Order: sequence, then C-alpha cells, then structure tokens
Amino acid sequence: QAQLVESGGELVQPGGSLRLSCAASGFTFSMFTMSWYRQAPGKGREFVAIVTSPRSNTNYADSVKGRFTISRDNAKNTCYLQMNSLKPDDTAVYFCYAQHYLNSGRNYWGQGTQVTVSS
Repeated sequence: QAQLVESGGELVQPGGSLRLSCAASGFTFSMFTMSWYRQAPGKGREFVAIVTSPRSNTNYADSVKGRFTISRDNAKNTCYLQMNSLKPDDTAVYFCYAQHYLNSGRNYWGQGTQVTVSS
C-alpha cells in the first residue's frame, strides 16, 4: 500500500530553519514527481515546490523562492524540503505529494506536518 509520511515540522522562531522529510513506501519512488504543498489556517492548499525524477529539476512558488530548497534521494525513497529564513507567513501544515511522471491519475498525499513560525 502506497504511503507518504512527513516529519520535521515544529515551532521555530522567525528567521530560523527547518528541514522537512517525506518518506515514501509501497510504490516505485523514482517514477514519481515529488512536491510539497502547504495549507495555512482558513486558506486553501497551495503549491510550494516540486522536484522531478531522475534529473531532479526543481521549481518553486514565488513566495519561497530563494529561501526553500526541495531535494530527493531515490536510494532512500525520501524527499526533503529545506526551509531557511522562515517567516510567520510560512506557518501552515505542509503536505508531501507524489504523482507518477506518466500517469497523473496515480498520485498520493501524505498526512501533513505542522510548521509554526512564531516568536
């Protein structure tokens, strides 16, 4: 059974850093494009970053460009989101998303991890 498990979310002060991890199981990780989305209280889910496979091409939302870095380790079936210079507006539940690079109908969501940026 396909599963994505996020971890690494916590309370951090403005200007701080966090690294989120997304551990995948139950599917061929290298065949899937990986993305991070987030949802702040009272708002819709929004795109944060994406990384392809196998070339690891990346793209980012304008709001995080230059501060966040997405990466993946296909040997460990894990995707990462390094978040630097965090702002209170980055407070949200962060979700990992996997989509097959050929068949968009094959996709999976994680359960989310809470990131809170506050002094």
